[in-house]
Amino acid sequence: MDKIAPNLTGVPETMLWTLHNRAGEALREDGLLSDEKLVEIYRALDYDYEASFGAAQPSHANRALVFDNALRAFLAAYPDGVIVNLGEGLETHRFRIADTGEALWITVDLPESIAIRERFIEPDARHRHVSLSALDRRWFDEVPPGRPVFIAAQGLFMYLPPEETAELIREMARRFPKASLLFDHVPRWLSKATLKGHALTPNFTIPPMPWGIDRSEIEPTLRSWAAIETVEIFDYRVYRGWRGRLFGWLSRLAFIRERVPAITRVTFA
Repeated sequence: MDKIAPNLTGVPETMLWTLHNRAGEALREDGLLSDEKLVEIYRALDYDYEASFGAAQPSHANRALVFDNALRAFLAAYPDGVIVNLGEGLETHRFRIADTGEALWITVDLPESIAIRERFIEPDARHRHVSLSALDRRWFDEVPPGRPVFIAAQGLFMYLPPEETAELIREMARRFPKASLLFDHVPRWLSKATLKGHALTPNFTIPPMPWGIDRSEIEPTLRSWAAIETVEIFDYRVYRGWRGRLFGWLSRLAFIRERVPAITRVTFA
């Protein structure tokens, strides 16, 4: 079978970066993820991952684990719930998480991202694909009323202008009261670095991340944007190699912990 050239640039190309890092763990005997679909997609793409992104790192597998655990807990509590994945790219949560057959999964992503996703993952009645920007509120109408809702946004909000993220969260809170929203965010220093042109390798420059926020700012900022009941912040916890272990130790220090990427879950009022 011929490999598939993804032909992605800009923010959509970052789905290959996260795929590379997740696959790096899925291919290890002691990896953080076990995911045959992920490995299948990774091997089927005609793309030089290491030339663009360097050696695989566990960061995005860490992130995927946090999202997996939150989704499992949601489905355990609400088997007929609706899961909306904004900017899902080539993420394969639904292949790692068992449900009872009652849940509805909705992927919202740009048309070029949906096109490459559907080369490997076909939609069906319980797994819908919506070819829209996450900022296009028409996806709201795809969510059936009267069912519990969980909205996941991996690797998305940092690429949006903060005022657009604020307005989207505000409108989601109004439209989906009591829903959960889980998303990751980067610190201010990293946002500023990408705005100046932050090269991950000589072959890949991270797209600009206009929204950066430090840990202590998250809760007050979110509460100023929308009506929110609860806010919970999660850390990236698994590191590999001596550099990773050193970073893991340093990130326990308040000054460092304030300025590293993290993941936040909110429940709307």
